[in-house]
Amino acid sequence: MEGKEELIENARRESEEYRRLEKEHRELDQLIAEKYGDKKYLSPEDELGKKTLQKQKLAKKDRMFQLLKELEATVR
Repeated sequence: MEGKEELIENARRESEEYRRLEKEHRELDQLIAEKYGDKKYLSPEDELGKKTLQKQKLAKKDRMFQLLKELEATVR
């Protein structure tokens, strides 16, 4: 069985979808930090915008995890 890092590296090599999701996840993280990172208090609209971006980011991470599980199952 492969280690976690090896599995991730394999996913990066083998899966275009994984690479795309990883890139989009990183971009959302940067966007959240840029838009909301230095604000002490958020308006209700900003809070909603931040939560929406966080949910998108989490959905991408969930799909990446699913792809890793699928890849791990094929390696066994």
